[in-house]
Amino acid sequence: MSNIATDGTPLAANPLTRAVLEIDEYAAGLGWDQPARLFALVDTDRLRSQEPGLAEQLGLGEQGTAGSLTPIEQEELPSGTALDDFLATIAWPDVIAGCALTVERLMLPPSAEAALPDDLDDAALASWVAGHPERQEVRMTVAVLRDGARESAVRLREKDTATEVLTGADLVPGLAQALTATFEA
Repeated sequence: MSNIATDGTPLAANPLTRAVLEIDEYAAGLGWDQPARLFALVDTDRLRSQEPGLAEQLGLGEQGTAGSLTPIEQEELPSGTALDDFLATIAWPDVIAGCALTVERLMLPPSAEAALPDDLDDAALASWVAGHPERQEVRMTVAVLRDGARESAVRLREKDTATEVLTGADLVPGLAQALTATFEA
């Protein structure tokens, strides 16, 4: 069974999960080997009432699910800047209900940790992981709200279908914490 309704809306229990799945589907449509992408999450009803022109441009009808969130992609992240350093520079205006980030990474299974050399710098570690036979390419989409709610979607490149996307609040806790920090004044 697909996690996409007949009208194109992701099936999910809450607005944050729907937003994460919508962003994941958008990123999937762009293909792999993409840069990280940052999104502001805005309350859809508030967007319709305060910015009707933008809401129309985004294709948001007059009716929608109460409490729904609309992801709005931000400018491209600066190249050459570490992701955590970049996130530390972000401050969101009060109108932004949350934010999300999609990023691709290589991951290893826990069993590979035993073989991890101790003396590798960041570049050598990245090279070692890239050459490991058990590596998995993943796209992670993580979203947080001002109130601390969080959600994630993880898609494996080798199982690149909407029905294989794994979701959960604590799949990528470090990235969720870094995004939450962008709302701390």
